[in-house]
Amino acid sequence: MKEIKEVKDKTTRADLRLDDSSIPLLSSLPHHPSLPPLRREVLPMRFVRALAIWGTMLALSPSVMAQTGKQLPAETPAASTALSHDLSGVWMQYPDGPAPGVPGMNAIDQRFRPPFTPWGQARFDAARPMQGPTAVAGQENAPTLHCDPDGPPRVLNLPNPFEIVQIPGRVFMFFELGHVWRTIWTDGRSLPKDPDPTWQGYSVGKWEGDTFVVDTIGFNDKLWVDVYGSPRSDKMHLTERYRRLNHDTLEMQITMDDPKAYTKVWANPPKLHKLEPTWEIAEWFCVIEEENTYSDAVRKPAGGISTAPK
Repeated sequence: MKEIKEVKDKTTRADLRLDDSSIPLLSSLPHHPSLPPLRREVLPMRFVRALAIWGTMLALSPSVMAQTGKQLPAETPAASTALSHDLSGVWMQYPDGPAPGVPGMNAIDQRFRPPFTPWGQARFDAARPMQGPTAVAGQENAPTLHCDPDGPPRVLNLPNPFEIVQIPGRVFMFFELGHVWRTIWTDGRSLPKDPDPTWQGYSVGKWEGDTFVVDTIGFNDKLWVDVYGSPRSDKMHLTERYRRLNHDTLEMQITMDDPKAYTKVWANPPKLHKLEPTWEIAEWFCVIEEENTYSDAVRKPAGGISTAPK
């Protein structure tokens, strides 16, 4: 896994609007070649006048733009729309976790989790996550320990990069962890009425202005929605909203409507992701032998469970 780089500049919402992107500066004034002092005194007067006019235009250009309302070509609505509808690239969530030293992993935020239904509470009580207040060392039973394939919404919340690839009629998302991928259909089709339960679910997407909205149903109930054991049922309707705020920043918001597991809709705050143009999605498969070796050498002994041959 690639090392998460520290974010040097704090990014605010106001800084991340498409209409606030930096306006390209006018080209620098041309510098006249260095001349001996005597030759400088005899510069053609028309050149001096040209420099004076250029300087005046440069000084007044902001006010002129403000009065006329005209923008440079890079800021035209067409250019902004083209940028906002292009989500392609490798994206990595900002490491702004809920506590110092905690990875990002707050696209699904426990502070906004609604109460469980009886079914959801029973599933949560049976979960033994590898972290959080209900974790018990050596007794973990996370689905990923069995190399079950990861899927939404949990895979969207992990501190690992993902890549978006857009082609006519569909969008692909490739996730580094587990090397899993999903298809989001964008050819205008509707969600199926009774889909077969799967790990990734069945997804369709459409544009609403500058926001790409993804609806997914047809999940199985074998995965958790987070690393803490919150359940996912086969009745979940997942909605993701993606918005490219500027060239380097993608906003993602996750909303889960799962009446079998939760008494209310679980709506999470938006999460920011940074474009990593030089990154490639690495190969990271779950290998059961490696998981078992880790469990025997680290996880189980940490809980006082002997792994010595009997």
